[in-house]
Amino acid sequence: MGRGKRTDGHDEGQTRKCIATGELCAKARLIRFVVGPDGAIVPDVMGKLPGRGIWVSAERAALEKAIAKGLFKRAAKQAVTVPPGLVDQIEASLVRRVVDLIAMARKSGAAVAGFEKVKDWLSKDVAEILLQASDGSGRGKSKLSTPMDGHFIGWLTTEELGRAFGRQTVVHAAIGAGGLAPRVVEEAARLKGLRVSSGGTTRPRG
Repeated sequence: MGRGKRTDGHDEGQTRKCIATGELCAKARLIRFVVGPDGAIVPDVMGKLPGRGIWVSAERAALEKAIAKGLFKRAAKQAVTVPPGLVDQIEASLVRRVVDLIAMARKSGAAVAGFEKVKDWLSKDVAEILLQASDGSGRGKSKLSTPMDGHFIGWLTTEELGRAFGRQTVVHAAIGAGGLAPRVVEEAARLKGLRVSSGGTTRPRG
């Protein structure tokens, strides 16, 4: 099985303005919020809640700025309340989203876990995405390379990858082209903005 048509994982045709940076960005790179009936700011990670959307870049710094400077109130043009721990809540939601998508890919036969299986998929040009746990052994991870023109996701933990594959822990995994691969790339990119610093360092979990 070879790789199918490549995708960058988002639709550049639909953009929204981030209230924190003022930049126009593809919707896939933003987090949508709505104001709930009680005036509370509600993150809409799936982008399906009713109401006028308020958009913030999927970056921890942008989200923290929006909260600290009262930008949600300004954008909503009304008094709002921001739940405590909102950024961590969004991060947890994105983790669940990515893990669920990987699990769906695994159930369809489009994802494998384990060093030897991943190595085999890479050697046969089957893998579109290489996933490696952020807290896995650096020596082991260095033995596998990102697929040519493919994607690398390295900011999920061993426990989180394990959940996707029904195991206690997973360090190495791969997903084939097509199917859910573009959605995994898209959601993982948003999660990266909350977990990985501009210098490439992954924030410690817990």
